[in-house]
Amino acid sequence: MTLTITICAATCALLVAGVLWLPELHVGRLKVATYWVVALLGAVTLLCSGAISPSEVLAGFTADTAVNPLKILVLFLSMTALSVFLDEVGVFRRLAAMTVARSHGGQWSLFWSLYVMVSLLTIFTSNDVIILTFTPFICYFARNANINPMPYLFAEFAAANTWSMALVIGNPTNIYLATSAGIDFAEYLRVMLLPTIAGGVTAFVALYILFHRQLQRPLIPVRAEREPLNRSGVIIGLSHFAACLILLVASSWVGLEMWGISLAVFVSLAAVALLYGVMSHHGFGEISHTLRRLPWQLVPFVLSMFTLVLALEHSGATQWLVSLLEGGNTVITYGVASALTSNVINNIPMSVLFSSMIDGGTLGASTTGAVYASIAGSNIGALLSPIGALAGLMWASILRSHDIEIGFLGFVWRGLLIGIPTLFATLFALIAMGI
Repeated sequence: MTLTITICAATCALLVAGVLWLPELHVGRLKVATYWVVALLGAVTLLCSGAISPSEVLAGFTADTAVNPLKILVLFLSMTALSVFLDEVGVFRRLAAMTVARSHGGQWSLFWSLYVMVSLLTIFTSNDVIILTFTPFICYFARNANINPMPYLFAEFAAANTWSMALVIGNPTNIYLATSAGIDFAEYLRVMLLPTIAGGVTAFVALYILFHRQLQRPLIPVRAEREPLNRSGVIIGLSHFAACLILLVASSWVGLEMWGISLAVFVSLAAVALLYGVMSHHGFGEISHTLRRLPWQLVPFVLSMFTLVLALEHSGATQWLVSLLEGGNTVITYGVASALTSNVINNIPMSVLFSSMIDGGTLGASTTGAVYASIAGSNIGALLSPIGALAGLMWASILRSHDIEIGFLGFVWRGLLIGIPTLFATLFALIAMGI
């Protein structure tokens, strides 16, 4: 057990160090994110040391269970692809332009309009998709309007990582923890809707307190360009996205797995879009661009971190970790612990680890509370530091490309002021519901 814990701890330490000081490696013209490289090296080291065998890893990857990491990745990537396709045909850019055009009341009007729009879109897409699509728009608009982008960037980031709790598809951590506990789409929504509202409202209040002085400054009117819409692509994309959501809601009643539904819907969308491209001579740009924009680096990262957790399970270390969380209110304990752990090892491996701990623990009737609290921590924990989630890593990378530097401490002090009250509001709402 000592060897396994040492390798896993070293991997996590290097992961954090890489995010802080060397987020990318430059190999010629190719940029490689260090977080998945470090995770992969940690998994390979465990295999080479004999801490876990290749057959044990293969068995974990191919197990016919809800927590099969391959199923989780297929569900997340296919749902992300559906959302990115909508962005490729102009849906998100048009919505952003409409928001700016209707903000005639100055910065405050723009601020709350942006927060509401990002919140609504996050519910039906995912936090990662919103970060990828809206962050460049905010940077562009703030630069042209000569205003401080920080209130809008943090409003976007807080909304995307709070309202992502509402649906199970809002975050890969939701998917992993919920499916590992056998929670279906409809039951998840029933439980998490009120806590999400509590957290989202609290986050907005905290944002206003933090930035209200800056929002009182005048706003120079800027005309946002109305990006052209691919109307046929919009119809194809929205109809498939709506069909996917309906089928996901009904998945528990029709006996279909969510990963199979999302994959089938995306395959259908790709086939229809390609057929339309052939018949209209429009080309295949949207589909090819969608596939290129998917976060493929998540695949080696998740599989590598899953390998680390499998090694911890086989060594008996997870039981030791469970003992550390015994006592006290389960929702508060697991909610706070998951948020803090996310900022040590990132929220995706945290979810894999906590799923194993909850499944192998002795929580009894409190198991459901631990699952939902860990989901809350995995989402809101992203607000505490850039290390907390994949969304934070992508967000920081996009800002660097636009010459906007926030800095680690600059992120943390703002994130703590927003994230701590948001986390506890969400957890208290879960307790109030009797979870």
